[in-house]
Amino acid sequence: MKSFLSKASRYIFFTGKGGVGKTSMACATALGLAEQGKRILLISTDPASNLDEVLETPLSSSPTPVRNVPGLFALNIDPINAASEYRERVVGPYRGVLPDAAVAQMEEQLSGACTVEIAGFNEFSKLLGDDAAMRDYDHVVLDTAPTGHTLRLLNLPSAWNDFIASNQTGSSCLGPIAGLKEQKILFEQVVAALKDPVRTLLVLVSRAEAMSFQEAKRAGNELGELGLKNQHLIINGVFTPVSDDTVAAAFAQKSAMAMDYMPEELKHMPTTLVPFRPAGVMGVAALQSVYRSQKDDPTPEIADRLQSEVDTLSRRTTKWPAFLRELEEEGRGVIMTMGKGGVGKTTMAAAIAAELAQRGHAVVLSTTDPAAHVAQTIGKDLPNLTVERIDPKVATEHYVATVLEKNRKRLSADDMALLEEEMRSPCIEEIAVFQAFAHTVAKGAKGFVVLDTAPTGHTLLLLDATQSYHREVAKSVDELPDEVKTLLPRVRDPKFTKVLIVALPEATPTHEAAALQEDLHRAGIEPYGWIVNRCFAFSGTKDPALSAKGMDELTYLNEILERHARRAVVSPWVPQELNGAKNLQFLFTS
Repeated sequence: MKSFLSKASRYIFFTGKGGVGKTSMACATALGLAEQGKRILLISTDPASNLDEVLETPLSSSPTPVRNVPGLFALNIDPINAASEYRERVVGPYRGVLPDAAVAQMEEQLSGACTVEIAGFNEFSKLLGDDAAMRDYDHVVLDTAPTGHTLRLLNLPSAWNDFIASNQTGSSCLGPIAGLKEQKILFEQVVAALKDPVRTLLVLVSRAEAMSFQEAKRAGNELGELGLKNQHLIINGVFTPVSDDTVAAAFAQKSAMAMDYMPEELKHMPTTLVPFRPAGVMGVAALQSVYRSQKDDPTPEIADRLQSEVDTLSRRTTKWPAFLRELEEEGRGVIMTMGKGGVGKTTMAAAIAAELAQRGHAVVLSTTDPAAHVAQTIGKDLPNLTVERIDPKVATEHYVATVLEKNRKRLSADDMALLEEEMRSPCIEEIAVFQAFAHTVAKGAKGFVVLDTAPTGHTLLLLDATQSYHREVAKSVDELPDEVKTLLPRVRDPKFTKVLIVALPEATPTHEAAALQEDLHRAGIEPYGWIVNRCFAFSGTKDPALSAKGMDELTYLNEILERHARRAVVSPWVPQELNGAKNLQFLFTS
């Protein structure tokens, strides 16, 4: 990383999917710059931040000196708390003025991930706007950059009005930023700084995995279109096997293939490769080894120790045969897989659907798999299985067109521009896709329905709040299909619907999955169980580096079992390409 550090701008923003290592890379960058004798401020706006843990320093919302690293200061912005305060600033004036149903809808609109992001961005902007404080630092490093959606919204004049007070346009996750009006000029200054290639570098963090590369490409393109063109790619966790272990060889081959076929946009970008670190990156010593590009050197004996630990932990997990028996016990119903991008929820949905069909059950698999290759492969010549593919792009376009057409003649040009941007928020696709899913849920009364990409608690409550609004304010729910009206009661019925949370045994994916579970609890839904996917600890590897990775995974497996999951099943990392019903069964070998 030394070459990368030599090109550091004043502001360095890190972005990437959960679990790719952006916090580790941000910390290693900040530490490396500090060791060059510079004063650095490291800021996290991640709701699931583990910055304290990585730096081994208790942090607050004010700059705190990092232990044993002269010149490095860090702080954690609490975006959840900031979002709560923001929400009350927007909604508070309407309590007692608008009907309770309208207020409830407004509150839920402002309870999504977009609101958390913009509230965190507000706190970050206040810091950057404090010239007296910022002049003390040579570099400011931000873990978790703002998305294109938030940056586009900040540029819309109508976003700063009280549009939400009369918003009868459909479901939104963000609404206006009227609660932050006093920050408008400051926001404009910060956005201008972001777009200045001399002052700002945007770092895209990815793993050597096809899906991770696609996400990096999407984020790079979107932010580049908005003017953030000074970009750098970090490929984290590049694995080189040092043994003849078959699991290690297969893992290296998969990574090499992903890098060979990475998107062209990324191939032409300045790139830094960071070697695989099996034990994660915790503490100053580990961070030093990252920016110095040093590798871990675990001893061969660690494989035997891992196996002993796995044997003990395995007794506390639910085994796949028992888990599948419990899923099919009612003989019908809905099974939903949930999880952040990249954890394998599509593959798990396909595998469970195929297994239930092979056991003689009538199964409908409703998937949003963009490539549709999993759905097409398992659906071929497999009795009892019907595959229904929903194209998220088509479903979203239809939903957005309907909402826009309904409002085109009664909103001003500025308000229409705001509505169009709201319709581009991440939650809108989820709502559109799930409305398309809704009629499929009803089929669970006669057989099994397996849903890939289930709704979050926020989406369900948003749909429910919209129904309440129409019922109490518009005195009509005619616009909503019967399947949508009955959706939440069906999903809340544990005999009818079983929600499965899919996670990886790593820090960020585990904590993001726990946050998803809390989101579901808000909607009155108790997940049926967790699937911990792609687990090297259970893969049977004897490779020292991958065994050390497995030992690190046990920390998060224990956390899931002790704090989060009523029942948890572990699926090992498998070398096989999961391209058919037969190969999907390899997931159930633990």
